[in-house]
Amino acid sequence: MIRNFLFAIVGTMVLITACRTESNETLPILGRRTVSLEGDTLYHTIGSYAFVNQDSLEVTPETFDDKIYVADFFFTSCPTICPTMKTQMLRVYKKFQDNPQVAILSHSIDPTHDTVAVLKDYSQRLGIDNSAMWHFVTGSKEEIFRVGQSDYMVTAGEDEAAPGGFIHSGAFLLVDGERHIRGIYDGTKPEEVDKLMVDMATLLHESKTD
Repeated sequence: MIRNFLFAIVGTMVLITACRTESNETLPILGRRTVSLEGDTLYHTIGSYAFVNQDSLEVTPETFDDKIYVADFFFTSCPTICPTMKTQMLRVYKKFQDNPQVAILSHSIDPTHDTVAVLKDYSQRLGIDNSAMWHFVTGSKEEIFRVGQSDYMVTAGEDEAAPGGFIHSGAFLLVDGERHIRGIYDGTKPEEVDKLMVDMATLLHESKTD
């Protein structure tokens, strides 16, 4: 149900990603788009935010200047898809952990429970020793929900009927250095994460040729 909701929001733009082959040299830019009075196409971008990561450091869009990153939404006590998502994200982390142009941004949607200390313990139990690459962030609940729903266009919110009391997308979102969403992948499926990592390499090559 969560994944269906995600794909319904982004509509046909997601199909572009699903149909992309490895032979393509560039990735599509996903999300809403408008046309300026001058006739230029204006693409959807991730807006401003300020969160705190597991090392008590502020994380803003400027944290990812000159980088590509993968974003997701989770909570540490999640009893459903989060453990699978983190197992798959660990694959991404291990493949790119030595590349300074790559980062991961995991937003907790349960900031009341997921304090900085909890997120630090969680990251250590995952074996993350490069916290400059993988940021587990907390902050205002309303702000995290807003960023998820408006900027990343995924499900993120409270739901008393959902296991753990929260509902969120299982998506991994690939974001470029211009804050554009360049791909959306099911973070619970290894084959989708395989595609993500191929697309990350494509995007890294694209950024070098710009």
